[in-house]
Amino acid sequence: MKDTTPRGAAVSATGFGLRGPRGWAFRDIAVTAEPGALVAVEGPSGTGRTCLLLALTGRMRAHSGHAEVAGLRLPAGRGTRRGHMAAVRRISALGPVPGVSELEPSLTVAEHLRERALMERRFGTPPRELLRSRAARAADLRQRVETALEGAGLAPETLPKGSRTTVRDLERLESLRLSVALGLIGRPRLLAVDDTDLKLHGEERAAVWELLTGVAAAGTTVLAVCSQAPPGSVVVRTTAADAAADDGPDGPPGARADSTDRMTEPTDRTADVTDGKTDGKTDGKGVADALAATGRA
Repeated sequence: MKDTTPRGAAVSATGFGLRGPRGWAFRDIAVTAEPGALVAVEGPSGTGRTCLLLALTGRMRAHSGHAEVAGLRLPAGRGTRRGHMAAVRRISALGPVPGVSELEPSLTVAEHLRERALMERRFGTPPRELLRSRAARAADLRQRVETALEGAGLAPETLPKGSRTTVRDLERLESLRLSVALGLIGRPRLLAVDDTDLKLHGEERAAVWELLTGVAAAGTTVLAVCSQAPPGSVVVRTTAADAAADDGPDGPPGARADSTDRMTEPTDRTADVTDGKTDGKTDGKGVADALAATGRA
């Protein structure tokens, strides 16, 4: 039987930085993480955490230093090879990222799953897989959805209205689990999750870190933005910069990171975003119907 276990992506960066209209979003980032690691981007809100997450997944272009994801080099500057950025996007997936990959509040859990399954069938099928029968491909995709739900710890039948529960009726933890499940359907080598511990406390926060630790242990490297990193994670810390202004390409004299990075005001999160995917809207009648629909022409 073919081994479908995801192979995590190694992540490294040296002197990695991104500058926006109002200064450096992040600067002098240094990190080394093995495949299957849980990487926590720790720091207060507004210190470039989301920009770093998007840059390391090939969705924003950096301006200094370089990074590597699964051996794919992400050099900085206008000369950055977009082919490498596109390759990183193909092996990575986003969980919830405000303004980029948010869930649609009016759609149900089943509709989100059906939409993602249809997108995978249309855009995520390798050419060699087209040699298999349609029924075999549909069965494989149904299995991927079920495996993703299990990996995210989300059981739609336990929700208030089952799979017909809309996103607006989900608790914060349930919504995050759904986003993680949607990301895992594509079997990414790197999964990025923003605002991991936002509005979570106590047992809920512990449950999220247990979830992401499990995803990493299963072989997928996890990059998670948070206010406080969990024990055992690879930590990249972001802090506010002492300098308030950017005096040029390299910033004001002496404006460098303390340990891993130091930032001025954050740039607009949408600047230089290269992932043009948007979420569409579809109808669904439950998870079973959604999964069965993936076999349609």
